[in-house]
Amino acid sequence: MAARYHRSMFSRPRAVIGLTALAAVAGAAIVALAACPSKKPPPPPHGPVKPRTGTITLTVIGTNDLHGSVERLPILAGYVANVRAARAADGGEVLLVDAGDMFQGTLASNLTEGAPVVAAYNLIGYDAAAIGNHEFDFGPAGPAATAQKPGEDPRGALRARASEAKFPFLMANVLDRDTGKRPAWSNVMGSLMIEKGPIIVGVIGVTTEATPFATMPANFLGLEMSKPALAVSAEAADLRKRGAQVVVVAAHVGSKCSDLHDPNDLSSCDQEEELFEMVKALPPGAVDVIVAGHTHAAMAHRINDISVIESYANGRAFGRVDLRINPSGIVTSAVIAQPRDLCPLGADGEPAPAATCAPGEYEGKKVEVSAEIVSLIAPASVKARELEQRPLGVELTGEITRSYDQESALGNLFTDLMLAGVGGADVAMTNGGGLRADLPAGPLTYGSIYRAMPFDNLFAVVTLNGKHLRKLVVNNLLGGGAFTSWGGITVKATCKGATLQVVIRDRAGKIIEDERTLTLLASDFLASGGTGAIGRLKLPDGSVEITDVLIRDAMAEALTKAGGKLVPTQVFDPAKPRVAYPKPRPVKCGAAAPASETSGQE
Repeated sequence: MAARYHRSMFSRPRAVIGLTALAAVAGAAIVALAACPSKKPPPPPHGPVKPRTGTITLTVIGTNDLHGSVERLPILAGYVANVRAARAADGGEVLLVDAGDMFQGTLASNLTEGAPVVAAYNLIGYDAAAIGNHEFDFGPAGPAATAQKPGEDPRGALRARASEAKFPFLMANVLDRDTGKRPAWSNVMGSLMIEKGPIIVGVIGVTTEATPFATMPANFLGLEMSKPALAVSAEAADLRKRGAQVVVVAAHVGSKCSDLHDPNDLSSCDQEEELFEMVKALPPGAVDVIVAGHTHAAMAHRINDISVIESYANGRAFGRVDLRINPSGIVTSAVIAQPRDLCPLGADGEPAPAATCAPGEYEGKKVEVSAEIVSLIAPASVKARELEQRPLGVELTGEITRSYDQESALGNLFTDLMLAGVGGADVAMTNGGGLRADLPAGPLTYGSIYRAMPFDNLFAVVTLNGKHLRKLVVNNLLGGGAFTSWGGITVKATCKGATLQVVIRDRAGKIIEDERTLTLLASDFLASGGTGAIGRLKLPDGSVEITDVLIRDAMAEALTKAGGKLVPTQVFDPAKPRVAYPKPRPVKCGAAAPASETSGQE
């Protein structure tokens, strides 16, 4: 039975048709990938619950952090079709929701600011999707990453995708700073009610409190966050009051658990993450299921009687909860499944590529890849493939690996390439959170660089003093989270009692004194407030200049100019790190925590 939406009504397909083998379809650039849904006035408040005679199953399917991996969607469509067929056979229903970060991450998606993802989600038949932090990345509609002209909408690309969707975008805890209310954007709401057969389902969407600093800060100007738990509590109470029998939260808020075998065993979960903070603050009985995201990890657990699922990232898997609901509209049981990989895992633990994936059976039937969605995404895929396969004229003798929270070959290489791409700078920095894939051994292509750095960041040139640079280094060592990689300098940090003593040297081996003026290269994301690192320096006005040079393209050009072979140990030797410090981070010297710091001038 087609879903009926309360607050907004949509005409939408309920099943994927034409599920056959992959079809190779080439074409021109994408034109009007997704049609705008027809808008109707919201219906009156929900009336009496429809009577029914037996207990039925509502299957909640959750996805998260697709990050533009459109090639996985024809496979996902096959799984969803099988689940829908199984529920149709037993009189049950299916709810399909996404927990955000749908668009940013691949050329096939980024070239048209996420349009192929929305088009494919429309065909698969999503019921709702949360807005994640990276949904703000594209800024205005068009090539500019941030608003450049008066009146230009810094959320133009996001709002364009929302208008194309035949399902609502949900954003309950992002508010307009001037009004204190949610922005009045077309097809964007805090929550909604859906009729799934006789079941009335409320769906809420929230995103991480880190959103203002986990996207381009300029694209979040004029907005503010409320705590996810407060927004969920308020929306859930309203939904229950209006007749919702089941409440599901699509939360771009997550955690991670290493053991998925027992849903009731939380001992392997990181209970310091934002998701646990949110769940602990919710009133008992407010929420039945949370589809989580943001941390790119896995969960299939029961927390405070709430079923929580999270399914890695990049279209690898989906999560599932089967709710049994009796004739009185009460959830009598919840079966939580481990994340289901779309494709078999190889010996390296990585899923098979979409082109060679053999998904097998699910719900007693062979999973058929959707030829319709293959055709839909083909123009974007073809154009992206042409760019991805462009050779850069460099051969890697070994894999260049990344790390989020410590020094890595990839971080060091990228900062070196930043300095090579813009002449005259003294120092370059990049953050571990922006390193998204290793560079494989062999001939290097533009696609490899793109996968490692999928964000369309521009160079920022920052003028600062040695004392500011030292503060950046020290704050990163005393803090946790992403490691800052450095080019053009070496750092030696040692504990002297409760004091962290730091010595920074330039490429010539000379100590950088506090008053020395330096030119630092960073991304526009970091320079405009991302992660808060440079913002905390409180530099004088005019210290930051945002250029129109795309970092990734400048790095690719520098690699092509250099040519030849690149040996991983040339950029990172673990025995001789660029940043030597008392491990682990956050560094704690003596009994004091956090440690104080000194310049450590020698």
